[in-house]
Parts: sequence; structure tokens; C-alpha cells
Amino acid sequence: MDLHLTGKTAVVVASSQGLGRAVAEVLLQEGANVVISGRDESKLRRVATELQAYGEVAYKQTDITKPEDIKSLINMAVEKFGRIDILINNAGGPPAGSFEVLSDQDWIDSFELNLLSYIRLIRETLPFLKVNGGKIINIASSSIKEPIPGLILSNTFRTGMVGLTKTLSQELAPYNVLINTVAPGNIATDRLKHLNQYNAEKLGISEEELEQNAINRIPLKRYGQPEEFAKVVAFLASDANSYMTGSSFLVDGGLVKSI
Repeated sequence: MDLHLTGKTAVVVASSQGLGRAVAEVLLQEGANVVISGRDESKLRRVATELQAYGEVAYKQTDITKPEDIKSLINMAVEKFGRIDILINNAGGPPAGSFEVLSDQDWIDSFELNLLSYIRLIRETLPFLKVNGGKIINIASSSIKEPIPGLILSNTFRTGMVGLTKTLSQELAPYNVLINTVAPGNIATDRLKHLNQYNAEKLGISEEELEQNAINRIPLKRYGQPEEFAKVVAFLASDANSYMTGSSFLVDGGLVKSI
């Protein structure tokens, strides 16, 4: 299927590794120009060099908890490519922990990283998306459908993201700006490895045992790969998606049992 992404410009946030990088790579393979961002400039430079094999890519060091960094990222994308058609909102997951061990600062930091940053990125990008119509994809977590034990920060703010997405789908529809949430389950990334280490230590079992237990709960009996997740995001961000907005999509191998 031709996703008609040639000549489109996508800004992919937090894209020096993991899901963000996978999304950037697939969008480039489909013909889009891509701006990647992250906090580590040396890593960004290396990743940008690697991704140039697939298409036109630029990078900008960005801390998405800082409004001035967000403005600079969006301005650079427009200066470089003349337009923005796609915004992929992404951020590192908040720390694990139960309610009683988390401080006010933990809650504030997670709000700024995992919800307020998305709000600010949409606000800055929207004037450019409204020119020709566009797509916004908010990357969340399967916790939007089924809370994950030990991840109360994620459970709280990812759910808020769904409310934001649904509300904006109504407000942005007159401009042909479509917005959706995509939620990964157990995808083989460094984030999953970190959570497995945390949970294995907490349960007093090996990481191998914990991983096998997790895989046994997934109907497809394996972890997902970042590129599998990225292909779903690319479809929703493309012209092939012309009538889906305000929805949440799980990429979890059937893990979540809720309807």
C-alpha cells in the first residue's frame, strides 16, 4: 500500500532510540521527511547519520519539558522543510513505584513529561498542521485500557492523554487534523528491559523467569518488535487514514483483555 507520505514532513519526538526511532525509520522508508529529537545530541547525531540511508532527516536536541526547546524544535522543522504535516508525540515512561513512595515532585515531573509536553507540542505545531490538514499521533501505553501494577504515574497521565486526544478530535476536525492514540503493550525496547529488571527484583525472581511469565500471558506468545508498532503509527499518520480520529489503538499482541 502506498501511504502517500512522499514530500510530507513529520516531527517525531523522543526518537533517538526505542519506539520513536522505529517510527522515524518507517516514516522515512515511506518517503516522508523526518525531524528527530531527544536530549542527547551525540546520540541524535549518530542516529540521524544512520537514518539518512532511508531519506531526508534532520535532528534537534530537545528537552520536551522546556517550552523554549519545543518552540525551537518546531521552528527548525518549518525552516528546514517548509511545512509540518505529522506530529508524533512520544516521551520516556515515568518511573515505576507505588502511590506511597512517590513524592509531589515525582508527580509534577511526570505530568510535565508525559502530558504537558504533548499539550505544548500540539499547541506549537497546530498552526502548521491546519494549513493542509495533518495528523497527530500520541504514543501512550496499554495502561490506557488496563492499569499496570506499580506504574501509577503512567496509569494516571496516559489516561489523561486519551481524554486530550478525544476532545481535540472534535475541535480539530474542521481543519482536517486527525488525532489518535497508539498504545504499545510489551514491545522489546530498553524501557521494557528496565521495567522487567525492576519487577523481577521486586518479586525476587530472575529476569528470565519474569520475561517468560509475561510472554505466556500474551496470546501471540512473544514480545512485539518496535518496527511492528511503528507500522501502525505510520498508517495512522498517512493519507491512508482519512476517517479515523479520536480513537485509541492497542499494539499488544492481544495482551489486554478489555473490550
